Amino acid sequence: MNQVALVGRITKDPILRRLSEGRLQTSFILAVNRKFKNQHGEVDADFILCTAWGKTAENTAKHCGKGSLIGVGGRIQSRTYEREDKSRVFVTEVIGEEIRFLSTKRRSSENLYDEPEANVQQQSSESEQESVTSKFHLPQEEKEGLPIY
Repeated sequence: MNQVALVGRITKDPILRRLSEGRLQTSFILAVNRKFKNQHGEVDADFILCTAWGKTAENTAKHCGKGSLIGVGGRIQSRTYEREDKSRVFVTEVIGEEIRFLSTKRRSSENLYDEPEANVQQQSSESEQESVTSKFHLPQEEKEGLPIY
């Protein structure tokens, strides 16, 4: 069984990429706080690479900016590649098959795509943004138990 469920905050605005075959893809880092404090009394976080595809990628890039609190459900995937200097790089990432927007923050840029000259979709209006976030609420008792501050 290969299943992952994470709740955390996006560390920077996701960038949408349109690959040569027309598929959409985005990658982002999710900061997930640990449940316990370190020896200095501080809460540590893990920074986890996440990737989403298709409509999930498009919606994530469109509605989530740096600091957005999201839930990611998916699977772990490992891959390797070789750099030009012949060193081998190992990558472990979470493939987000389901992403829930728990508390979104506005993007710092309206440009969703990796290429600056691409045909950029316009940022949704604030009322559209609020309607998306209003659909995703946690009961107060669940919010208090989340390890995200």
